Order: sequence, then structure tokens, then C-alpha cells
Amino acid sequence: MKTINDYNFKDKKALVRVDFNVPLNDQQEVGDTSRIEGAKPTVDKILKDGGSVILMSHLGRPKGVDQKNSLHHIVGKVSEILGVQVKFVEESVGEKAQKAAKELQPGEVLLLENLRFHSEEENGDEEFAKKLAGLADIYVNDA
Repeated sequence: MKTINDYNFKDKKALVRVDFNVPLNDQQEVGDTSRIEGAKPTVDKILKDGGSVILMSHLGRPKGVDQKNSLHHIVGKVSEILGVQVKFVEESVGEKAQKAAKELQPGEVLLLENLRFHSEEENGDEEFAKKLAGLADIYVNDA
């Protein structure tokens, strides 16, 4: 199996599955940053190579769209930890996500909305997976 160290990400968009299912307090602030910190070396490697990163994760176990579980709440903390301003798109698949991914430049990071807002994510839906895969050149599992 290849690792990220076996690959040069120059001018490539990497779709990275991370585990940002972090605890949020009543003010929707991140209570424990260890999972975000754990993803930093992977993101750093891709950016150092000259690539861009599209992060995807889930947060909580919502049944459909629930703003309480939006990954929008963690963008600031993710940006702080990664040391780069993370862009956010309010969907994980669809026109907005496609546009945001297409416009992503080397050295930039994009966070997609909570994957669990789509029932297809937990069901292993092949069409959903194809839509996600279409956003990038390569997939990296860091979850």
C-alpha cells in the first residue's frame, strides 16, 4: 500500500477523509482539538508539495441537515491549527462544492460540509462516492 510519502502532490487536488467528529460546547466551539491536530501532518505534506486539500468529514450523527452539526462551526479552529485560512462550502456534493473545488489553488484548503447530511454517506452509495471523487485528483484516507 502506498502512503502519502510515496506521492508528490504538486498541482494535484487531494480529497482527504479526516475525522473531525470533535466535541462542541454549548457555544459551538471545539472542546478537544486532538483529531484536527492529528490531520495536520497529512495536510502539511500535501501543501508543502504544492498541492491543494479538500477535507471531508462528519460531525455527530445527524439525520439530514442539522445546523447544530455543521462543520462551519469548526472552520476557525481548523484554520488556526493548520496555519492556513480554510475555505468552507455549505455542501459536500453539488454545484457549489464542484465550483469551490475547481477554483481551489495550490496551497489552499477547502472543508466540505458534513458528509452525514447525506444518507448516502453511511449507506456506502456508489453514486455519492463518485460525486465526491470527481472533486479531486487523488484520495487520501486520514480518518
